[in-house]
Amino acid sequence: MAWIQTISDEQAEGLLKAQYDAAVRRAGRVFNIVRVMSLNPAALRDSIAIYRTFMYGDSPLSRAQRELLAVVVSGANGCHY
Repeated sequence: MAWIQTISDEQAEGLLKAQYDAAVRRAGRVFNIVRVMSLNPAALRDSIAIYRTFMYGDSPLSRAQRELLAVVVSGANGCHY
């Protein structure tokens, strides 16, 4: 099994703490998909911003269609989260 170094909630400071706090407000906790980017808080911030644009921004696809595409791609890539 792969192991990736991450920064815990208790050790988070500055931009990373702000991103973790925002994750808790959104989802009630910090999911591992967020935590895995903890060593690069700017990349984490930008990743979340682009995700929100893709999933909630203007698009000819409905929100349901975008979610369906995400599920299909995750399945094709063998992701089980």
